[in-house]
Amino acid sequence: MIRYQNRSDLPRHPPGNEIYRDEIVSMFEIDGGVEKIYCQNLCYFAKLFLDHKTLVYDVDAFLFYVLCTQDDRGYHPVGFYSKEKYSDVGYNLACILTFPSAQRKGFGRFLIAFSYELTKKEEKVGAPEKPLSDLGAVSYKSYWASTILTVLKNYPGSQLSIVDLCKMTSINAEDTIATLQHLGLLQTLTNGQH
Repeated sequence: MIRYQNRSDLPRHPPGNEIYRDEIVSMFEIDGGVEKIYCQNLCYFAKLFLDHKTLVYDVDAFLFYVLCTQDDRGYHPVGFYSKEKYSDVGYNLACILTFPSAQRKGFGRFLIAFSYELTKKEEKVGAPEKPLSDLGAVSYKSYWASTILTVLKNYPGSQLSIVDLCKMTSINAEDTIATLQHLGLLQTLTNGQH
């Protein structure tokens, strides 16, 4: 194993393009149509830990975003999410998994936030495919609440429409309204608008 790992021609990172890097993590974007076997294997791996995960043999229509930590030995995947290249419904995430050995370290929240940052870059609003798993629902509700509360805290005015809030956060209207209702912060005007 040591001799194998010392080979200089070994790939030290996932296939695809590195689209983000900081001191702790890197994110790689992988096209399912280009790296079919690698992406299928990610789906098989996710099936081990997600009960509702359906196996996807046709990964051509998906982009995969693999989150890695790095050290002197290379890059170590800690989680990933996939999304459709072209979603008519506006999904910004299809499947998300933080590997069990890397859970409870903030990587899942990072993956969720990253999916919304890409949605902001596209100047759209988005949502994950539903139904969410139990753990996914808890993670998303926490992310939506903290993101919306941060925007409201820093907003200089006294009123903010749902449409404006959606534009600022890239969270779709349905999830925004549900989060505001859960937080008890939704005000309904006389004309029925929120």
